[in-house]
Amino acid sequence: MPIFTLYGEQPETGLRARFFYDNETSDLWRDDGTPVVPTPTTTYGWQAVDAVSWDQPGIKAEIRTLKIQLGLGCNFSCEYCNQRSGADEMAASARGTDVEKFLVELQNWFTGGSGGNGQDTRIEFWGGEPLVYWKMLLPLARALREKYPKAAFKIITNGSLLNAEINDWLDFLGFYVSISHDGPGQKVRGPDPLDDPVSRVAIRDLYQRLHPQGRFSFNAMVHRGNPSRAAINEFFLQLTGDPTVVIGEGSVIDPYDAGGLRHSFRSDADSVDFRRAAFDDIRQRRVTNLAIVEQRVNDIVQSIAQRRPSTALGQKCGMDRSDAIAVDLHGNVLTCQNTSFKSRAPNGESHRIGHVSDFRGIRLTTATHWSHRDE
Repeated sequence: MPIFTLYGEQPETGLRARFFYDNETSDLWRDDGTPVVPTPTTTYGWQAVDAVSWDQPGIKAEIRTLKIQLGLGCNFSCEYCNQRSGADEMAASARGTDVEKFLVELQNWFTGGSGGNGQDTRIEFWGGEPLVYWKMLLPLARALREKYPKAAFKIITNGSLLNAEINDWLDFLGFYVSISHDGPGQKVRGPDPLDDPVSRVAIRDLYQRLHPQGRFSFNAMVHRGNPSRAAINEFFLQLTGDPTVVIGEGSVIDPYDAGGLRHSFRSDADSVDFRRAAFDDIRQRRVTNLAIVEQRVNDIVQSIAQRRPSTALGQKCGMDRSDAIAVDLHGNVLTCQNTSFKSRAPNGESHRIGHVSDFRGIRLTTATHWSHRDE
C-alpha cells in the first residue's frame, strides 16, 4: 500500500502539519492517525474501470461520446503537435461521398442516446484543423443536428479560418467552440491568427456570440516556451476584457515525438520550478480563469471526501471507455482522434482497432491501463 507523506503550513502562524495519504484508497489522515475527513455516510458506488491492455483489449458498446475525425490535414504546422506525423497521409483521405455513406451507416451502430435524439451524447468534429474540411463538415454537421437535435456539438479550431459565414453557422447549430491558442507562448505553435486583422475580428465576434451562452473557451498548452499559467490567464483577460473568460486545457504538453520533446521541460529541476510556480499562482489567485485549476482541485477534494479507489481511474483521455469512440469518415475505428488508420502504436499494434461494419469486433489493443504497468 503506497503511503505518501504530505506537509502543510499555515500562512498566518508558520506552523507545519504532517499528513499521510494513500493514493489507492484516497484516505488522508493526520499525524496522530485521525482521518481528515470522516468516513462517508453515503455509498458512492465506485465501479472498477475496464483495465485494458494488449491481452485484455477494450470493446465498444452504447456510444455516448462520438469523435469524428475528418482528417489530419491542417493549415498550420505546430512543432509540438502530436498529429503532425500522420497529417500528409490523412490530408486528402476523405471525400464528400464519404459523408453520405457515413451518415447512412451511422444508424447501424450509434443509437443517439436517450430517446435516440442525441440526448446524453456528445459529438465532436476533429482535424487536424477541422475547418480545412469545411465542404465536408457543413453537410455532415447539418445532417447530424437534424437527426440528433439534443446532442452536444464540439469543435476545436486554431481560429485562422473563421469568418462571418462560419460564425453564423457554428452559432446556429449550437456548437461549443474552443480556440487553440497558447496566449503569450503562441509563437511556438507558429502563426498567430490574432496578428491577422480579419481573423482577429472573426475570433472576437465568435467569442461575443458564444461566451454568454457558455459555449466558448480558449485552449492553451503549457510548455518550456509558455511555462506560466498566470501569464496565460492575464493574456486572455487583456484580449477579451472579460473577467469571466474561460481558458481550457492549461495542461503540460505530452511529448509524442522529437518536436514535443524540444518544448518539454528539460530536467527535474525545471519541472520542480514549474510546479512551485504553479502552486504559487493558485495560492495567489492568479489563475482563476483556467478551468484545469478548478477541475483538479475539485477532483482531489472529491476523491478524498468520497473515498474514490484507484481502481475507478481509467485513461486521462477517456478513450478506453466502452461508450467513447473515434472514427473517420471511412468507418475506421481509431485508438483516438489524434491518430490515423495507417499508423501504429509504440507496441506495434495498428491504431486502426476495427471498423464500424463489425462493431462487436472492435478491440482496443493500443492502450495499457496503469495497473498493467510496472512503473
